[in-house]
Amino acid sequence: MRQATPPLRPLSATGAALNLGATWSRGYRPFFLGASIFSVLAMANWMAVYLFGFTLDLRGGVTPFQWHAHEMVYGYAMAVIAGFLLTAAWNWTGKKTASGAGLLAIFLPWLLARMLMAGGTAWLDWATAADLLFLAGLSFAVARPVLKARQFRQAPILLFLLLMTAARLLFWLGPEGYVADGARISVHVGLYLVLGMVLFMGRRVILFFSRRGVGYNVSPRNDRWNDAATLVMFPLFLLSEVFLPLHVLGALLAAALLVLNTLRLMGWYTMEIWLRPLRWSLFMAMLMVNLGFLLRALMPVTQVPPMLPLHAYAVGGIGIVTLSIMARVTLAQTGRNVHRAPPVTTPLMGGLLLAVALRIFLPLVDPTHYALWMGAAALAWMASFLLFIVVFTPKLLGKGAREKGPT
Repeated sequence: MRQATPPLRPLSATGAALNLGATWSRGYRPFFLGASIFSVLAMANWMAVYLFGFTLDLRGGVTPFQWHAHEMVYGYAMAVIAGFLLTAAWNWTGKKTASGAGLLAIFLPWLLARMLMAGGTAWLDWATAADLLFLAGLSFAVARPVLKARQFRQAPILLFLLLMTAARLLFWLGPEGYVADGARISVHVGLYLVLGMVLFMGRRVILFFSRRGVGYNVSPRNDRWNDAATLVMFPLFLLSEVFLPLHVLGALLAAALLVLNTLRLMGWYTMEIWLRPLRWSLFMAMLMVNLGFLLRALMPVTQVPPMLPLHAYAVGGIGIVTLSIMARVTLAQTGRNVHRAPPVTTPLMGGLLLAVALRIFLPLVDPTHYALWMGAAALAWMASFLLFIVVFTPKLLGKGAREKGPT
């Protein structure tokens, strides 16, 4: 059932009604717009540092790579997750998460943290405080309706937010000297937690999409034993990669996860996905996660550079999933047909697949031009997100939209 979102009328300090507009009616609007703009600026910033030698003010032993990874995980990825969870929890429970001034109070600390981290870690204390305030507000806004509705099956999501908050704190505790190697642990834990979220939500979202809008009867298979095995193997993989980096144990666990995820995708597959970019993009993202598992499994017996599996997870898996989810949720929540996505959706997703090819495959074939492939991959990434910004900004700002109410 669709219903119009009632006007937002929080009171100002003077007691007058303040209409914050459609942009602040649901979490996906400001966070998806903020995430997409930030993804372009952050990548351009990183290329300025990596390719052109721009200087960062890094303190406490934080490396440029850790700074870049921090901003892509806790900046970009968490903004997309925030927009998705604030919207999904509202729809799951039928109870409001955050809107109006409350949503603004969650968004502004995220934005402030990104501004403070733009030049390095000189303002790490204040950036950490802002990030923790953002994560605390997000956790409260998601947990309150979930607990009120007694939807305890959403507990893994609340655990994820708690673990991300602890991992973000490590990025401050390390440089401050409280935790040895805290910055490295923080970015790796954050990356693998987000990757775990992709696998967990992929289990729910892709399977759900496989049953809807196909046009013919289809019964995608999902084995419970596979779910149980993945829930055991992935946390072990995370712990191994963080605390035993480059150990053969991580390669063995990656091989096991490659098999499990491949069997899962085989059960979900239907030929119809290739007709709809917002379905094949999610499927391709999971294949890119598999690519990361494959590269990691091969590392003990090949010369695969350690950064390639990480970027298969990040650019291919997380990047494509998050862009797909932003497009699909925006279309669905504004009353548009997700099964007839705008024609621009195909080049959107194709641009990120090109970024994967440039960032993963070409360095394997021609490592002598590594910096060239890095720069080209960054341009493909930025082009995809710039296209998303151009096409989806009017929708995210509420122009011509019919807001979907809680279901």
